Amino acid sequence: MRDSHKVLDAWDAYSDEHTDLDGRPYDDHAYGLRKSQRDADTAEAFETLRYGARRLLATAETQLTQLPKNTVQSRWVYQLGVLGDALDRLDELHERWLTTRDALPTAAKPGTTEFDNAFAEHHAESWSYLDDWATHGTALREINTSAPKAPSLLAPASALAPVRRTLARK
Repeated sequence: MRDSHKVLDAWDAYSDEHTDLDGRPYDDHAYGLRKSQRDADTAEAFETLRYGARRLLATAETQLTQLPKNTVQSRWVYQLGVLGDALDRLDELHERWLTTRDALPTAAKPGTTEFDNAFAEHHAESWSYLDDWATHGTALREINTSAPKAPSLLAPASALAPVRRTLARK
């Protein structure tokens, strides 16, 4: 998620510098190319997380139910919902991409216009959901960080008290 933030920060800086006060690009073509690169870079940054994302969500949801209510941030439930919805949509788009890719002519390989345009379109369709992960994904870390601090609901309070050990001298 850190890489996604770097991509987004770089995009914001580029966009601020290459658009007028109304947000219109000075050069539509160059802006479109850079936006396409942002989409691809964001997708690449998410790939390291993609296959473990469901497990991360499930873990955070479990941790959230075990935290004392007074330690839970109200936005976490919402953020986990956004992440789940975004992941569902990303999975759908990924399946659609695989179908599109398989339907391309055999000569359409990475580096060819036909393949690259289709892949860029897939990235553009995926970007807002990847942005949701970049924006709300910090909730996973926050919940995980809060979880160890929470007293266990399974252990009695006395079990949480520090244990003093004395070493017997011979």
